[in-house]
Amino acid sequence: MQDFSLFAAIKLALVIAVSGGLLVLFQPLLRGCARAAVLVVKPKLSKEERLQRRQMRDSMLLKRMLNRSECDPSHAAELRAMASRA
Repeated sequence: MQDFSLFAAIKLALVIAVSGGLLVLFQPLLRGCARAAVLVVKPKLSKEERLQRRQMRDSMLLKRMLNRSECDPSHAAELRAMASRA
C-alpha cells in the first residue's frame, strides 16, 4: 500500500461512522421513499379490484375442478352449487 497514515485511517473511520449514523437516523424516511417509488411503478389494487380478482380466481378453480375426469357425480353437483353461489 502507499502512504496510508494514521490520520487518514481515523478520517475514513469517522466518515463511515457518520454515514452509518445518518442511515440509521433517516431509515424511516428512506424506507418511506422506497415504498413510494414501488407504488409509482406498481400501484395497489382497490378493494373492488382485489375482490373481483379473488372471485375470478375462485371461479376458475371451481371450473378446473369440475372439468377433471376423476371427479365423481356427488362432488360435481356440490361444486356446481358452489360455483352458482360464487
